[in-house]
Amino acid sequence: MGASIDAPGGTASTGAVVTRFAPSPTGYLHIGGARTALFNWLFARHHGGNFLLRIEDTDRARSTDAAIDAIFDGLGWLGLGGDEEPVFQFARAARHAEVAAQMLASGHAYRCYATAEELTEMREQQKAAKQPLRYDGRWRDRVAGPEQEGKPFVVRLRADQTGATTIEDQVQGSVTVQNAELDDMVLLRSDGTPTYMLAVVVDDHDMGVTHVIRGDDHLNNAFRQLGIIRAMNWPEPVYAHIPLIHGADGAKLSKRHGALGVDAYRDEMGMLPEAVSNYLLRLGWGHGDDEFISTEDAIRWFDLAGVGRSPSRFDIKKLENMNGHYIREADDARLAELIGSRVATDAGRVLAESDHDLLRRSIPHLKVRAKDLKELADGAAFLFRTRPLPMDEKASALLDASAIALLANAESALSAVEDWSAPALETAIRPVAEAAGIGLGKVAQPLRAALTGRTTSPGIFDVLALLGREESLARLGDWTGRA
Repeated sequence: MGASIDAPGGTASTGAVVTRFAPSPTGYLHIGGARTALFNWLFARHHGGNFLLRIEDTDRARSTDAAIDAIFDGLGWLGLGGDEEPVFQFARAARHAEVAAQMLASGHAYRCYATAEELTEMREQQKAAKQPLRYDGRWRDRVAGPEQEGKPFVVRLRADQTGATTIEDQVQGSVTVQNAELDDMVLLRSDGTPTYMLAVVVDDHDMGVTHVIRGDDHLNNAFRQLGIIRAMNWPEPVYAHIPLIHGADGAKLSKRHGALGVDAYRDEMGMLPEAVSNYLLRLGWGHGDDEFISTEDAIRWFDLAGVGRSPSRFDIKKLENMNGHYIREADDARLAELIGSRVATDAGRVLAESDHDLLRRSIPHLKVRAKDLKELADGAAFLFRTRPLPMDEKASALLDASAIALLANAESALSAVEDWSAPALETAIRPVAEAAGIGLGKVAQPLRAALTGRTTSPGIFDVLALLGREESLARLGDWTGRA
């Protein structure tokens, strides 16, 4: 359910900072949108204000419930929930039309009866004359006559045609546009529905938004939207238009640069929310040389002065490195819970409580080498696979006749171990290596292959300890013929 708003007013009159994130529910939560939400959330928290959510669902053909759910899900995962119930723009169409009617009554808007054919002809003539394509104001000073009775019309803003408009943008600096470059934009369509430009301005005012922090692709919109704000004599928000995110190659971020939806970073790539948030924070904002920034520090430090004017470059490798840091810092029980379903899928069975306990105990040994949850789950897979153990090609190649003979000696030594702990197991295997005249690592290699089916794993004595006596000896026995 969306929040109701008493119009006009909101909370702007209290002087408190109010920011908003207003996505269109036509798809997943884009990673760029997530950064915009994060900046708005942090700015509000830094100033002790409110962070609000609005779903701009006026495009009924493309807006879907699934997309709305995906947006809320992504924001929730990142910890960016709104401080009030979200507002749904489509439900406020009557309010938007009410403002348009007020502007008509005050003379700040007018009815335009130009037909689609007339507007097409106008644009063709402008194109042929190499003129900017914009409405020519043909109904700006006309009065409708009897021939317009019952004919469809749109409501247009009567924009200033002289002088200039300057925005003191908190990121872009002072930006000026000549008013002659701004045409009389449509506020209400001929079917009475509001345009995006009108709806955004009305909703921001009624929600009490004091700071509009959004992508710099909306900077031109700000000049047009100010025409509505000033016509209504409403307080002007503070604008901050942040540069867009580019790919590592400097081109505008697109699908070819990798996964773009927040859900993909979580589900397909196995990222932690704190890593994604930290990485997005550092895309276009900085605090000295600080790289790993806690939420508490981010709230304390964040302000618009730290946002750069140049586009940031998205580097998946840097995100993976940051994610690896946060995995190493994360609570072991939490990580075990996060990868439980992945491990169960790989094992092809429901994990028992003893399996979950084993998974939790394995995390300290596994997380030191994992950069994401996929790798963490993959590293744990050997613990839950059934015999005979599937072998990868490299591991299988290690287990030749001489290696199997070495395994038999190791198996015999391990069978005599009563204290099945990593130190005791190492003590038992060292004489095997010495007797063979090789280093301990040369024994560890075939042991690792036989016990895990791979050539990489946690330390081999940790592997033995985690698998336990019975399972370890059984896996070795599969190769020595004593199973």
